[in-house]
Amino acid sequence: MEREREPRVYGSEPGEPAGLTVGHEYVELVGGPLDGQLLDVTGWTAADRAGGALLIADLGLYGPGGRADYAPDDDDVGGPFRWRGDTA
Repeated sequence: MEREREPRVYGSEPGEPAGLTVGHEYVELVGGPLDGQLLDVTGWTAADRAGGALLIADLGLYGPGGRADYAPDDDDVGGPFRWRGDTA
């Protein structure tokens, strides 16, 4: 039987508890180097969400200090952020 993983919030250290905060809103990061992590989008407007996020990803194509580009599907700003690629 597979054990369910505790979700990890982007920015926390591996092995730390998820650190979910009551009243905060999170989106799941899907694909790429941050797959399965949650991003705190509390207070983000629909326009902010539509723009997505460039997140530091040490395991991405550009190694430590590189960025992973995540954004929602075109018409689903309330859904998960999907990986679009890496940038320096």
